[in-house]
Amino acid sequence: MSKTNAVRILDSNNISYSLHSYDVNENDLSGITVAEKISADPDSVFKTLVATGDKTGALVFCLPVTEELNLKKAASVSRNKSIELVKVKDLLNLTGYIRGGCSPIGMKKKFPVYIDETAQLFDEIYISAGIRGMQIKLSPSDLSAATDASFCNLL
Repeated sequence: MSKTNAVRILDSNNISYSLHSYDVNENDLSGITVAEKISADPDSVFKTLVATGDKTGALVFCLPVTEELNLKKAASVSRNKSIELVKVKDLLNLTGYIRGGCSPIGMKKKFPVYIDETAQLFDEIYISAGIRGMQIKLSPSDLSAATDASFCNLL
């Protein structure tokens, strides 16, 4: 399998990670299903959501697949009055990634990234490798370093 942008960036920054592949069911792209397929604790598998803030433009939020983004908290931590999630049809053009394969690492442009603070409860977490069917396992601090992310309460 060829390397994704996310993997190339981790390699170029000498960040330690492991890759975990799984069979993709186009009818079920849920993070809970991904966690089951890679035999991971669902709370340690993080989804990537892309939103637009009324003041800042595009923003990236990483949170456990078992949780929902609190839009008010997300707006507050990103210094916006309001935010709204990017429509699925706009995701590829904005980030270079598709739904179910959106990684916070290696998007077309560098956007502010916010990781839910629960990531720090784990030695390692999983995030999308940038394609459906592959997850990256790495430490939360390494993810933060690779994306210049802030840890905050998003739930």
